[in-house]
Amino acid sequence: MRDVAIIGIGQTPVGEHWELSLRDLGYRALRSALEDACVEAPQMLFVGNMLSGALSHQENLGALIGDYAGHRGIESFKVEAACASGAAAVRMASLAVGGGACDVAVALGVEKMTDGRGDEATAALAMAADADYESSQGLSFVAINALLMQRYMHEFGYRHVDFAPFAVTAHLNASTNANAMFRSRITAEQFEASRPVASPINLLDASGICDGAAAVVIVPADLARSTSPYPLVRIAASSSAIDSVALHDRRDPLVLQAAADSAWRAYSHAGIGPEDIDFFELHDAFTIMAALSLEACGLAPHGRGVALANEGVLGRQGRIPISTLGGLKARGHPVGATGVYQIVETVQQLRGAAGENQIPGARFGLAQNIGGSGANVITHILERAS
Repeated sequence: MRDVAIIGIGQTPVGEHWELSLRDLGYRALRSALEDACVEAPQMLFVGNMLSGALSHQENLGALIGDYAGHRGIESFKVEAACASGAAAVRMASLAVGGGACDVAVALGVEKMTDGRGDEATAALAMAADADYESSQGLSFVAINALLMQRYMHEFGYRHVDFAPFAVTAHLNASTNANAMFRSRITAEQFEASRPVASPINLLDASGICDGAAAVVIVPADLARSTSPYPLVRIAASSSAIDSVALHDRRDPLVLQAAADSAWRAYSHAGIGPEDIDFFELHDAFTIMAALSLEACGLAPHGRGVALANEGVLGRQGRIPISTLGGLKARGHPVGATGVYQIVETVQQLRGAAGENQIPGARFGLAQNIGGSGANVITHILERAS
């Protein structure tokens, strides 16, 4: 396998883009990434998306967006892995370049979630759960995460307010990110007082429904060294793993086994350990997922993810900064695009281009994108190599 690097990044602001179609959003992120890379066109395009068929009544996104961007004749496919679709597109593009199938591949994540009613989006998101044993029994995706959070609190003796640092940190970081949807800072008191959604989850535990698109251009590292004006950001590791879709089929619902499997494979491929990670773009769709992700990736012992948050080490000046530009919680979670946003933001950090959100001297960034309630997990480690 060839060593690969990211030479171009692009993104749209996350929000409610009533005036833009799915193809418009995808085109804007794609063009921005190609311009950043000084590349005219990709040879292969992988489009991460989860909900286009259900909410936009549109499939065949590879051809739709590739053609709209003026790239007829290239190879282009839609990639779906529930909420991990964006990272899956990055992995496919990385494998294509690494394996020699092409020299220039683009991973694009795009999602339109706000054009319909809220209940339509809720029903569509439930398709990431087990249709026979979860969603058909009335369990929404929020409800599944509420069950996880309730069990975690019971097992380890936490209160709901103990989860506040995850949301407070995300909103603080988003306040200085021009592309974030929720840029208002919040307090622990506001977190605790926010309205219930599915007990014990409150409104400020959960990421919002939104639209957005992000893209990265991936090339062989040797080509990046000779052509890119930016510091070299290589993909040191790309790994994925699956677990059961339904919670009740897992050995321990409070262990994200697929997250652990993909993370530890990634550490092995990169030749590093958790202690070498300078920041973590985690999948904080819900505060409980942030805690479980820290534990799965070896950054906190089992049952101690929330305790770690309360030690104050997750902020930008802390030992393991998370959600450095707002994360899913505050930047926003346009599900099929989220994994690519995480990679774009990781590249920004490693280039030294994150502005007020910059983590000084960062060399290794960890990005993990979770599909469903932990059924399909993709982990990337990016390294600033020059």
